[in-house]
Amino acid sequence: MSTVRKTESIAVGGEPANLPAPLPEPAIADLRLEAIFGALSYPLRLTIVRKLMLEAQEYDHPCGWFGFDRPKSSLTHHFKALREAGVIRQRQYGLERRSRLRSEDLEARFPGLLALVASWQPPSSNNNGSDLLCAKIS
Repeated sequence: MSTVRKTESIAVGGEPANLPAPLPEPAIADLRLEAIFGALSYPLRLTIVRKLMLEAQEYDHPCGWFGFDRPKSSLTHHFKALREAGVIRQRQYGLERRSRLRSEDLEARFPGLLALVASWQPPSSNNNGSDLLCAKIS
């Protein structure tokens, strides 16, 4: 299987040109803090957001880029929760969904929220944290 890398020209607004339309998501004015807190109440989701914020290398990233050893169905659920809360933007590229943090939108609506996420550290565990990445923070 060969990988074809296409060059991306940048359109107005900093987005690459010819992107697929984003999947349904709340508008900036409709972002609700309680929905965002609910979505971020799982360490796995916080890890996703933190990684997108601090380690993103491309415009958007496929699920496999995150390197989680979790079932695809579980990851799909977590990414959907983040998208529906308005934390990430997802686009469909054929059979693959790619994610990008809505950092500008979140910072405009809730200044300082992303700084808190950036300073968060995943909990330590004796078994590589796999149990903690699925548990909800209570």
